Amino acid sequence: MLDGMKETYAKIFSPSSKPAAFFSPGRVNLIGEHTDHEGGYVFPCALDFGIYALAAPRPGNTLRLYSMNFDGEYSAPFEAGFDGITEKLNGSRSWVNYPLGVVSVLKKHGYSFSSGIDILYSGNLPDGAGLSSSAALEVLTVRIFSDLLGMNIDGVKAALYSQEAENDFVGMHCGIMDQFAISMGRKNHAVLLNCSTLEYSYVPLELGTCKLIITNSNVPHSLVGSEYNLRRQQCEEALTDIKRAKDISCLCDLTLEELDEYSCAVKSPVNLKRARHAVSENARAIRAAEALRAGDLHRFGRLMNASHVSLRDDYQVTVPELDTLAELAWNIPGVVGSRMTGGGFGGCTVSIVESDAADEFIGKIGAEYEKRTGRKASFYAAQTSDGTGRLNE
Repeated sequence: MLDGMKETYAKIFSPSSKPAAFFSPGRVNLIGEHTDHEGGYVFPCALDFGIYALAAPRPGNTLRLYSMNFDGEYSAPFEAGFDGITEKLNGSRSWVNYPLGVVSVLKKHGYSFSSGIDILYSGNLPDGAGLSSSAALEVLTVRIFSDLLGMNIDGVKAALYSQEAENDFVGMHCGIMDQFAISMGRKNHAVLLNCSTLEYSYVPLELGTCKLIITNSNVPHSLVGSEYNLRRQQCEEALTDIKRAKDISCLCDLTLEELDEYSCAVKSPVNLKRARHAVSENARAIRAAEALRAGDLHRFGRLMNASHVSLRDDYQVTVPELDTLAELAWNIPGVVGSRMTGGGFGGCTVSIVESDAADEFIGKIGAEYEKRTGRKASFYAAQTSDGTGRLNE
């Protein structure tokens, strides 16, 4: 991929420049969905496919951006002065809002841009699949600025600045999980992250004879235009109600028993369902990490299945296509566990599958999914990866 990128970089920017190469992985959340914005635990891992970049400083105070995935019809890169970046763009080049948001946040935190910079992006991460292409782009951009312009931003701060860019500039009120997993991932491990304190630990992801298979429903995943922000509002309303009866700072401070005890304080039955998902999913994430540490992959799989049911029934962020993929997987021998992953409203499922059942998994689910939904599913056998960083060429 990098050879083709170098040719494009020379054409779009400068044939004499020698840009540095960077990689930012996608992420898949194994369990712990929609708990990050409620102060709970998540359990993601970084993936071995994502977004690559070539970048080099240039004279002046101008940022130039080009994406090989989105800008094929353009002959010139997007260009803006660092001082002129104040609001997001609409239209066909809206992808630039993610790096522009990073610039806005870094300026807010007092970082100065000592020169201009040219950045070429290209990725093999499916856009709109819920594997965090936006977070990968944000963290990647922070790392480029940090390395090439001497900002010395560590991995945790890179995640926080990227989340802030998505919240305040792009307008999607996500939690910290995606950016943290992408920035701080470790090969052959998952990250158990407490989203309230940012305490984290690496848990070996030893699948033995199993594979990690991501299935893309090919239902476009667009959280900014979905009910994602509404779900957060409903959880906040539930929290406000409960805080009148019990002193807590976030929903995931509660156990399930405590939620039952104070459920009468929640005025809306719908809001109570949203809270029940957050609290129960938090408990599942903790138990899932314990199961992996104990080498009990089948217990882990059962927790994955239960997670999907909760996301479907209590949080209501699945769609019929995601439910179809999960239910088909549950009925195939050799599938340890399967659930939707990501924000929902489209995107992917993640499954742990015995290697000798992988071909049957792909064949049966592919055929039956298309028969039931009229859509073709895409399948990715995934490996884990280290977090965002500069590549040694």
